[in-house]
Amino acid sequence: MSRMPFKKILSTFFLAALFYPGVYAQDTLSRQTVEIISTYKPHLRNAVKINFSASPLAADTSAPRLAYNIPAQNLFFTHRPVVLQPQSLTIDTTVLLGNRNYVKAGFGNFTTPYIEAALGFGNVKDGLFNIYGDYISSRGKIKNQDFSKINLKASGNIGIDKNELYGSFGISTNEQYLYGYDHDLFDYAKKDIRRSYRNMTLTAGFRNREVNDLGINFDPHIELNAFTRENKVDESTLYANLPAEKAFGDNMKIKLAIMANVNGYKINSMSLKLTNSLFQISPSFEYRNEIFKLNAGITPSWNNSESALLPNIYGVFQLQENVIAIQGGWVGRYIANSYRTLTGVNPFIADPVFLYNTKEVQYYGGIKATLGDHFNFNAKAAFIKYTNMPLYMNDGTDPKDFLLVNESNVNDFQIHGDMNFVKQDKFSVTAGVDVNYYSGLKNNSFAWGLYPLKLTGSIRWNVIDQLLVKGDFITFSGAKAMRNGTDVSLNGGTDLSIGAEFRITDMFSAWLDLNNILNSKYQWWERYPVYGLQAIGGVIVRF
Repeated sequence: MSRMPFKKILSTFFLAALFYPGVYAQDTLSRQTVEIISTYKPHLRNAVKINFSASPLAADTSAPRLAYNIPAQNLFFTHRPVVLQPQSLTIDTTVLLGNRNYVKAGFGNFTTPYIEAALGFGNVKDGLFNIYGDYISSRGKIKNQDFSKINLKASGNIGIDKNELYGSFGISTNEQYLYGYDHDLFDYAKKDIRRSYRNMTLTAGFRNREVNDLGINFDPHIELNAFTRENKVDESTLYANLPAEKAFGDNMKIKLAIMANVNGYKINSMSLKLTNSLFQISPSFEYRNEIFKLNAGITPSWNNSESALLPNIYGVFQLQENVIAIQGGWVGRYIANSYRTLTGVNPFIADPVFLYNTKEVQYYGGIKATLGDHFNFNAKAAFIKYTNMPLYMNDGTDPKDFLLVNESNVNDFQIHGDMNFVKQDKFSVTAGVDVNYYSGLKNNSFAWGLYPLKLTGSIRWNVIDQLLVKGDFITFSGAKAMRNGTDVSLNGGTDLSIGAEFRITDMFSAWLDLNNILNSKYQWWERYPVYGLQAIGGVIVRF
């Protein structure tokens, strides 16, 4: 056996050592799984505990200024004294409790039928149309102590974009007799002492319901009255008023009103014709803030052939917000007199042969107050100067008539006060007092027919939802009058009336009014006593 040479063996070993690493690397790359081993474990950190301060924070003792102006949560009613009629008290209708369609009918002593009705159509958004009417008559115990009244009225309004067109038409009659004479000496036929007044009224106006792009509010309107007495006296009155105002921010406002009142009066039997005209322009500036209100303006006026410049300055200063305020002013106005307005005061006057408008200028000051959420009162003292004041003097030759006389100058020192207590719509009490001291007369000895003291009051109480109780009160001192050629002071009078309405169902209610329950036979005008105790009752039907 031949032996391998040493060099050949060495070469073989060298080649094996050279190629062996390549084979091992190929085998390692053929593995596909990689294992990674770690000891890290994620976890949330512990929350830091809130540590409170050992001492409290210092309190803020500064008082914030709140700019809210919250009014007292109650209603405010303006007290207006009611004029007494010579025969009987005007019927005080019951609260309608929101019903627009109803018929109220009743009957009372002194042969007194009473009926009242109203119908309503439409809605506030699209337009409203209402019809109203009432009738009452009575026959007193004194001969010819009779009267009757009828009122009919239709009114409506319609919306036009952001504006509103409204108007009304009414007819009224008031018939009574001049029973204030000595019935033992005279016996008049009814036709000779009859007074029958008729009036037709037409009104129309146009106003904005929302502030327009110019920020102006306006309400121009006209009123036409055609008044007559038994076709013996005719009168027509045209009244037009064009008010407008523009606000500048929340504090300032400019106002302007242009007014015209033209009256034509004619007595057919005397061929007497009179014209009584009044024109006014009233610009004013108003400023108000949380504690102060000021109105400053003037009113140029043309009363027939006389021109005048009337003041229109008044203000209110709050001493304590929504509690007490001081008021004061220097204001003037003209009172447009007509045969229609004068017979509304005294229906027994003879046909006047003149008509003058009354100029009134007054200086006043006083206080207003709101106590709590329900009680308000107003008190003021005023010095008033009247020019061309109409007075009512009973005729010495014909005592059943009152002559209209003119007084060129009357000074009146007046004290006025009124209050009201209102608790929602459940209970309300109002009262007012007027004290007048007349002086400085130039054409008459006394202020004939003007009363120096008048005190009025009323109460309304919804005892339960179905029962309303009411009461009215008036007392006054007597005015000056003539009696058998001598001036006298009439006795004062007191009148107390009560009433109630009970709702039986939603459709039917019963009502009762007792007027002048003290049975006082006072005289509002000389020789014209009132009826005395009067009871009227009936039913109300709502539908």
